[in-house]
Order: sequence, then C-alpha cells, then structure tokens
Amino acid sequence: MSLLVLASGNPDKTRELRRILAPLNVEVIPVTDPVPDWSVEETGITLEENAFIKARDAFEKTGIPAVADDTGLFVDVLGGAPGIYAARFAGADCSYEDNVRKLLRTMSGEKNRRACFRTAAAFVSETMEFSVPGEVGGVILERPDGTGGFGYDPVFLPDGMDKTFARCTAQEKDRISHRARSLRKLAEKLRVSGFGTG
Repeated sequence: MSLLVLASGNPDKTRELRRILAPLNVEVIPVTDPVPDWSVEETGITLEENAFIKARDAFEKTGIPAVADDTGLFVDVLGGAPGIYAARFAGADCSYEDNVRKLLRTMSGEKNRRACFRTAAAFVSETMEFSVPGEVGGVILERPDGTGGFGYDPVFLPDGMDKTFARCTAQEKDRISHRARSLRKLAEKLRVSGFGTG
C-alpha cells in the first residue's frame, strides 16, 4: 500500500480524500500526523499556485508523496470574491459560520446570486508533479439550509440539485462537488501512473 500525505490538518478534507481514493491501494494521512505544527503561508494568486505551495511543502517536510487542494468560492455579483480568500473571508482564524454570515451580509438584497466553487488539486512526489481542476456552478441562498458538509455548503445550491451541499449525503456530494471532480481526476492520473496499485 502506498502512503499519501494530505497537505492539510482539516479532518473533513481527509475523510473526503480517503473516500475518493478508496479504489486505489493508498493510505491517506494528514500532514499534521507526522508534522503536528505544520503550517505554510499561501502566497499564491491562483488556486493552482496555492495548491502547489502546500503540496510541495508537505512533501519536503515529510518525504511522502503529497496532495493538496485549494478551493475558492467565486460570486458573480461580488466580482469573483471571496475567490481564493474564501476560507478566510471573515478574517484570520474565522469559523465556517463567520464566513457564511459575512457572505450573506455582503449579498443582502442582491438578485443575482450566481456563484461557482472551483478547486485545484496538486500532487507532488520525487518523480511527478501535476495539478487538476474541478468546478461546479450554483446559487447562493439567502439563508443557510442544512447542517452537513462544511464551509459554505449550507448556502450553496448546486445546479441540477434541489438541495444544498449541506443537505446532501457524502455520496451525493462526492458525485458532483468541485473538490470531488478534481480529486477524481487526480485519482485517475495516479492510477494511470501506477501509483497506489502495487
């Protein structure tokens, strides 16, 4: 079984990656297992740059092939904001709920509620580096609906669905979400390369 380190300490992301990579012979661990105080400054100006910053740093510090993602929420009426700053929209060390509240305040009264989630997932090892995108469109609701998921899931209604990500089962979300789409592409490239199949 191949070992893969996720350049994040987020347990939600760890569970999601484990589900999606389940068909491969891979054990996924968060970087905070081997490096408990791991952190890295995301100085990129694109999702792809930030994903590579995290993956390269995790690989350098652990010596284990690493995967990282960076995700942004791009809201039409806000000119693409919060974009790459979605996770810290309400400030440093803010909670998911803080970000959602700020988003709803900022969009109060707006009729155009179109938005999309975009993800870039990056893989870094001694012999290979690549990144893959994922995207899903939808609308931002005027109030949260549902308690599942994480981040902006309670206010994001994806195209073609009659419920928010926060009301979807993990399996439903894995079929259509931006992160799942990028991670499935990543899993396929790893499969083709032979990683995790030995």
